[in-house]
Amino acid sequence: MKAIILREPGRFEVITKENPSNIEPDEVLLKIKRVSICGTDLHAYKGRQPFFTYPRILGHEVSAEIVALGSEVTGFKVGDQCTVEPYRNLVVDQAVRKGKTNCGSTLTVLGVHEDGAMQEYITYKASNVHLTDGLNDDQISLVEPLAVSAHAVDRAQIQHDDTVLVIGAGPIGLGVAAMARLVGVKVIVLDLLNARLDFVRQKFPEIETILLSDTMEVDIRKAFDGELPTIIFDATGNKESMEKSFNLIAQGGTIVFVGLFVGTVTFDDPNFHRKEITLKASRSARAVDFKKVIYLLQAGLIDTEGYITHRIPFDHLIENFDKLYLPEENLIKAVIDF
Repeated sequence: MKAIILREPGRFEVITKENPSNIEPDEVLLKIKRVSICGTDLHAYKGRQPFFTYPRILGHEVSAEIVALGSEVTGFKVGDQCTVEPYRNLVVDQAVRKGKTNCGSTLTVLGVHEDGAMQEYITYKASNVHLTDGLNDDQISLVEPLAVSAHAVDRAQIQHDDTVLVIGAGPIGLGVAAMARLVGVKVIVLDLLNARLDFVRQKFPEIETILLSDTMEVDIRKAFDGELPTIIFDATGNKESMEKSFNLIAQGGTIVFVGLFVGTVTFDDPNFHRKEITLKASRSARAVDFKKVIYLLQAGLIDTEGYITHRIPFDHLIENFDKLYLPEENLIKAVIDF
């Protein structure tokens, strides 16, 4: 079978591998149908992804079909459509025992710490596979990033009287906005690209948008009736944006960092204490987040139409990957078709 490996930053290579032939008793064999390209993949290609080693086969946002079952697997059948929860804990440590399976000390991520899904077939533990009855391949390939967004919203513990600012209208920020609005609170999205804000306005007419500018704080206060938001999700992975959020949050508010970058976040400690800010990180997702997203998609409560702006055939990925970085492409989400 064919696979595409990232040998080093900036250099993909097509390789040939043997088809997986040894399926462990607790595994399933998956035929890959779609792989959605994540910010992790884009950063890895540029050499800017933390927790990453080369060479690596990328890909962890997966739509797949089960084509074979291990001898101990139950609850699945050949032909089932599914996605994978691409995180594994090698040790059941303190965090895992407390249900924080997304941030165990020995967590490995498909396509980051171990070879991922940019290949025609993979084997995976059935316990990390989620059935996706009634969803199409495009929807299935978006379950993982939407689960990341769902986990971030869960981390914030939004209350009925909260107001929410989402900074960054990329795929994760869009997912956060889509999830937060279901709580019934006021949600506003801020970004530096008008094209992305146009998409937000088209997709979610009830959500106001703000274009990044020198008058950003004034614009935010105006949008929130003279106040600041009580919850901020920063999904930019941008140091400057993340540090500015401490000045944009209301007294007693909560900041959730969904994006990350290689570096250090600094903030003014007196301001942090004066406002009694709650600062949280949000990493990946848990099984419950996957189940929630699949249910919401099946129920029609999340509409992914238009999220996928670019499609690349698997055999033509290498020559088309660089264009995903071009501003004029107005990329929201790209998928690889197998």
